[in-house]
Amino acid sequence: MKTKHTEDKEYEDIPGTFVFDAERSRQGYHINMFCMSLMKAENRKAFKENEEQYLDTRFPLLAPEQREAILKRQYNRMLELGGNIYFTAKLGATDGHPFQHLAALMTGSTQQDYADLMLRGGRPVEGNRSRSGKYARAGSSIVKETKPKASKGKKRRG
Repeated sequence: MKTKHTEDKEYEDIPGTFVFDAERSRQGYHINMFCMSLMKAENRKAFKENEEQYLDTRFPLLAPEQREAILKRQYNRMLELGGNIYFTAKLGATDGHPFQHLAALMTGSTQQDYADLMLRGGRPVEGNRSRSGKYARAGSSIVKETKPKASKGKKRRG
């Protein structure tokens, strides 16, 4: 669900990343309010008793794709649709999962493989710079293959 504004943002080119900006915040308001509702024990209980009814009665303004992502526990999709990682983690906690488990699901690995990856310093930068291939490695600096924008404001010295 890309908008014109989203397509203009260079950070949308980062693979595997959905930056939580003002636009995504507005888009994901109802997902995030649902997740925040899970901070209360009585809401967690009501949600676990009948997930669909809980969403239908308490969060009727969820977009159909947001509702589906919640029910199917599609965490990456929730982020794409405006969910905030810190809020969506409350859904995982409601299901009894630690954050490391959620991160493993979101990266398509096992919890142990994800933990090992983090202990090794994370994923490599090479091959993970951009979806479009706009960015290339040249010597020790990253070069954008398109014409750079002119600098605005004062230049920093030294």
